[in-house]
Amino acid sequence: MSDLRELLRSGLFRRLFATRLIGQFGDGVFQVALAAFVVFSPEKEATAAEVAKAFALLLIPFTVIGPFAGVFLDRWRRRQVLLYANLLRAVLVLVVAAQVLAGHSGPLFYVSALAVLSANRFILAGLSAALPQAVDNDRLVVANAVSPTAGTLAATLGGTVGVVVRALVGAGDSANALILVVAAVLYMAGGVVARTMPRDSLGPDENPDASTWSELKVVARGLREGLEHLRRRKPAAAALAAITANRFCYGLTTIMVLLLFRNTFNAPTDTNAGLRGFGTAVAVTGVGYFIAAFATPVIVRRLAFSTWITVCLIGSAVALAASAVWWRVVPLLIGALVLGFLAQGQKICTDTTVQRNVEDSYRGRVFSLYDMLFNGAFVAAAAVAAATLPPSGKSTALLYATVAVYLLAGIAYAWFSSASRSAHQDRSSVTAVS
Repeated sequence: MSDLRELLRSGLFRRLFATRLIGQFGDGVFQVALAAFVVFSPEKEATAAEVAKAFALLLIPFTVIGPFAGVFLDRWRRRQVLLYANLLRAVLVLVVAAQVLAGHSGPLFYVSALAVLSANRFILAGLSAALPQAVDNDRLVVANAVSPTAGTLAATLGGTVGVVVRALVGAGDSANALILVVAAVLYMAGGVVARTMPRDSLGPDENPDASTWSELKVVARGLREGLEHLRRRKPAAAALAAITANRFCYGLTTIMVLLLFRNTFNAPTDTNAGLRGFGTAVAVTGVGYFIAAFATPVIVRRLAFSTWITVCLIGSAVALAASAVWWRVVPLLIGALVLGFLAQGQKICTDTTVQRNVEDSYRGRVFSLYDMLFNGAFVAAAAVAAATLPPSGKSTALLYATVAVYLLAGIAYAWFSSASRSAHQDRSSVTAVS
């Protein structure tokens, strides 16, 4: 708690933190309105394929825009990115609201929604890349525990508010449009807060010599440079591989739970009940994130980051296998709590490992690669779910296949970490003898 108090004494950190909280609260509101319109409309049938399409809409921009975000975040003032991207997405959300109010779900609606989510990509990558500029290295673990976790909780709270508003004003398109207007106001507020930070306060420390346009034309080179940098930073690369496996499994379980609440635990025609049930599962997961924010800094004082990442992966396998055996609401909610805790604990360790092992001049590109892997894994999970899950959401075979992936990822990461420590000790011994 003393480290957290020290963090909050920093005016720059407080403003960066507030920008994240307001923006991600708006994200939760926006995502509920989008899900309500695309998946939880009474006139639409919710199949695994439809749910996968909705998640792809949410996450493909994070995967595709990632490389471009990295190029710009290593060149543009990150404070300016936070300011103008927030204002841009506020305007775009109003365009989406107009489409929803008119009942249009054609190509223009999807293009507008994708534009909003593409702006989000710049903001979230910018927040991660800027964090080491706002805090010193000794408090980076606490900052990574508090900032992304609090942002996730803010998104969860925003989603809860969206669900409540929809329940109060009705389930029609006008209700969804109203929720979207609320999201637009929140995004504007996030931009106003970002403007209070000094223009040059968030880096980057130096600009590359090549022009932005020439770099944009060779984005592949930027990706290759980021990957090459990761090859020289093996702890960061291994942590990214482990979090990618976790995210794939997490995506599969999320789609299972959504379908269970939409079509099995509630009548398929009662979409409000399905949305409330899934919202409850998301909220319970958020509680797990919250606990992890306070527990992880304490745990990693006693355990190595690599050990805790291994525990999180193997623990997730055990929790999933135990919670879904009976396909009932209460065990699944308990499992959601545990999985949320372990997933966020692993992410905190991964964020810190990457930040500590990556040079600032590469940090924007590496975090963009990180986000590509993180969200691309969820999109891949959506594709697998679309091909294998029935509308009920029940698939014992897929459930235990997911458990197996968690276990294999944990074992592989533990082996790599052990081998790396042994190699480091061997090199140290040789150096000492010489």
